[in-house]
Amino acid sequence: MLTTVKKLIHILLFSAIGFTSCQKESSLVNGGLIMPTADQEMGTPLNDPQRNELQAYANWPETFESGTKTAYTNGAVALTTGSWNLNDALIGTSTSDRKSGTKSVRIQNTGSLVMNFNLTNGATSVSVKHAKYGTDANSTWSLSYSTNSGSTWTALGSTITTSSTTLTTATFSLNVTGTIRFRLTKLSGGRLNVDDFSVVDQGGTSGGGNTGGGTTGGTPTRDNNLEMGNPSGATTIATNLSNYLLSKSQYVMSYNNGRGCANWVSWHLSSAWKGTATRCDCFAAEALLPTGFYKVPSTAYSSTGFDRGHLCPSDDRDGSATDNAATFTMSNMVPQAPANNQGLWANLEAYCRTLITAGNELYVISGAYGSGGTGSNGGTTTTINSGRVTVPARLWKIIVVLPVGTADASRVTSSSRVIAINVPNTQTSNNSAWGTYRTSVDAIETATGYDFLSAVPAAVQSVLEATTDAGPTQ
Repeated sequence: MLTTVKKLIHILLFSAIGFTSCQKESSLVNGGLIMPTADQEMGTPLNDPQRNELQAYANWPETFESGTKTAYTNGAVALTTGSWNLNDALIGTSTSDRKSGTKSVRIQNTGSLVMNFNLTNGATSVSVKHAKYGTDANSTWSLSYSTNSGSTWTALGSTITTSSTTLTTATFSLNVTGTIRFRLTKLSGGRLNVDDFSVVDQGGTSGGGNTGGGTTGGTPTRDNNLEMGNPSGATTIATNLSNYLLSKSQYVMSYNNGRGCANWVSWHLSSAWKGTATRCDCFAAEALLPTGFYKVPSTAYSSTGFDRGHLCPSDDRDGSATDNAATFTMSNMVPQAPANNQGLWANLEAYCRTLITAGNELYVISGAYGSGGTGSNGGTTTTINSGRVTVPARLWKIIVVLPVGTADASRVTSSSRVIAINVPNTQTSNNSAWGTYRTSVDAIETATGYDFLSAVPAAVQSVLEATTDAGPTQ
């Protein structure tokens, strides 16, 4: 086991290389770093409004921005990190609620805030922001943890007294490995606001809220691009002109000869795919299509008012010149409105890459459907290249976010983050940020007829596919 000092050094090293999860950085209270000192024992709370917490788990801290609960009655709320139970508590948005964004938890009487899911890589510290609600009296509360999915609980440190109307950070140090979840219980006094609940794991690797059969942590690797399933049942039969399975080490796709582009492209993304190869801009016809398929030339989109829009992005495959060049074959392109391609679509691609720097790996499936888009030439265009290439009406993308680990499909749970967007192929779609186009996987399945996440257990699929992501967008 690492000593407390060694853990401090380890976590500070991760901070130095920028290994943090996506968070509400602009709204955090003051600056600095809270970690236990060498002589503090396990469970000792630190209260210091001049400092801020470091977090390593994916999608943490829990900011409570994505949830809605307006009554104190006992109930579960789906949040970015997973499902939380709020008993005698709600998510407050009033001017009297102390919060670092637009929402925080408000607890009255002897209510509680409890995780309904496990983290899988233990914990070395927990940080919670707390303040008095409005002009209420001081309050007291405690934090406890469970290593057996909530069957029994162990108290962490001593009781905390909340006496300020300014959010103050309380941090608890501990050294627990394996599965863990947390419970905050109000003990006495006036109403209590809680915000930005953060957990640092063992070794600084992301753990998300997953409790599947795979292993979390370790070194990022290049994994199976079709791990989450074959959405359309594409095959390598050469006569399957509308649903031909074309596989490369960089991505896998279903190609539609009649449309002159892919139905969908599926790829894995982790930091193992990243490198320093420069963008080649080496657009070329797809040489791997069978005899009899029309091979769209690199000049097919010229003067049409549409970009050669990548489905698998160039920047997701800069580990080598070969990887990068693979993304420039025309099978990986769709006619995309330039403002859309260079604006919101590029912003979403960049956001995905920030997720992998925070210790995640992603499975991305992207495609297009329908006909009739509006490019920079105006009007509605249904085909280009003498009718050989269809201009899609909509572009969509599905992103499964997991902490780095193994046996990835088995680690997807109903608490996993899945982002799905469906965007009109128009210049004006860029007037809104990509987050406004979020939808459910079910909705994209209805529009396309595909079956996504088919490698994930059916019970998990049904929950994830019906949910629209409400997590952070930058």
